[in-house]
Amino acid sequence: MTELRFTKDHEWVRLEGEVATVGITDHAQNALGDVVFVDLPELGREVAAGEACAVVESVKAASDVYAPVAGRVVETNARLAEDPGLVNREPTGEGWFFRIAPKDPAEVAGLMDAAAYAAFVESQS
Repeated sequence: MTELRFTKDHEWVRLEGEVATVGITDHAQNALGDVVFVDLPELGREVAAGEACAVVESVKAASDVYAPVAGRVVETNARLAEDPGLVNREPTGEGWFFRIAPKDPAEVAGLMDAAAYAAFVESQS
């Protein structure tokens, strides 16, 4: 499996060839609690790195999901409409949000690796 990279906004990204899969981290889903709704971006939408492009709602709060890199949305996870709890059960697996074709795939390498993200989360508590 390709290595996950992370943002300070608690998104993860996995680059597989020309496409990057994006979701929220286990830390983020724990903080949100039970996810009850996910609003996904439109297919074909061009997003800038750091741009809010999806929304996740839980029993506690609603939170924006940001694009970790610039690119074009090429797929969304339709399963989340029927089963938003996938985000809680499998945040870095079947609970992914969307896939984008990055403008610059090298941008993914500039994100935090697992160790750096763990240190970041620890520093926030």
